Amino acid sequence: MNALVYVLLALVWGSSFLFIKVGLDGLSAQQVATVRTVLGALTLIAFLLASRRRWPRSIRLWGHLLVVAVFLNAVPASLVAWAEQTVPSGLASIYNATTPITTMIALPLLLPAERLRGRQLGGVVLGIVGVVVLVGPWGLIGDPAVLATVPGQIALLGMTACYGFGLAYLRRFLAGSGLDAPTLAAVQLTLAAVLLLLVAPFTAAQPVHLTGGIIAAMVVLGCLGTGFAYVWNTRLLQAWGAARASTVTYLTPVVGVVLGVLVLGERVRWNEPVGGVVILVGIALASGLLSPDRRHPQVVLPERSGTGVVEPAPRGLGRHDL
Repeated sequence: MNALVYVLLALVWGSSFLFIKVGLDGLSAQQVATVRTVLGALTLIAFLLASRRRWPRSIRLWGHLLVVAVFLNAVPASLVAWAEQTVPSGLASIYNATTPITTMIALPLLLPAERLRGRQLGGVVLGIVGVVVLVGPWGLIGDPAVLATVPGQIALLGMTACYGFGLAYLRRFLAGSGLDAPTLAAVQLTLAAVLLLLVAPFTAAQPVHLTGGIIAAMVVLGCLGTGFAYVWNTRLLQAWGAARASTVTYLTPVVGVVLGVLVLGERVRWNEPVGGVVILVGIALASGLLSPDRRHPQVVLPERSGTGVVEPAPRGLGRHDL
């Protein structure tokens, strides 16, 4: 059963970028971001009610979760939807895989004791090299189609920068909150949904053109990819441990690229999968997955758009504490 959950998680997270692309056929970028967030929030609210979990009561905790909701949900959901208006879904899925790198860069800003050392620093540098290969600056001059994707690619880097800061903030202020992952995700998504609905009259008032395929894509993206995926991820963490469960991170961009090619007929430039592989190797090196010394525990923080984020656990923090 856990193997099935693992496959479902990789498929749902990896296909999220395809569903965003499909949704953009009849919805504006901000409408896609709002609908997926609202559906994800409603799904997790229903899960919390069914499982009789309690909502946090601390106003201070809600304040911290509001910050996390902005950086892990509302802003990146808007950026990725806007970016996919010009960027292929497969390329967006590869960019999403850089989140562990941006998280490791952001951690020392909020946790000075977590400064990068040795293999971590080497892995981050390798990941940055992978991003450069992914962008392919040599192709920007001679190919207008590639040049047209630059603003979208910058938006995707902004998305992963938001994820990095948001996850570092979550680690700094919420690691000892006592809340489990589904509860944290439910509160975050609820707050993000409220924020997006508040600005919707100004940002998402464009005409809507719905089809059965668009509705199905948004339901899957919201209820599964932005909702139940958090619950599945938590189940894998509890059953398999962080190191093994985190390998889903390496499958999601593969799923995203394959679906983009097979379903949408997207063209993949040679440097995109090469850059993606370099990024994933950098992540594995920085997170210790390539190190024979496994004395440093790891945790997987649920990433708000589709992948698990692997990072070293702070002293005294186990994998069930986030």
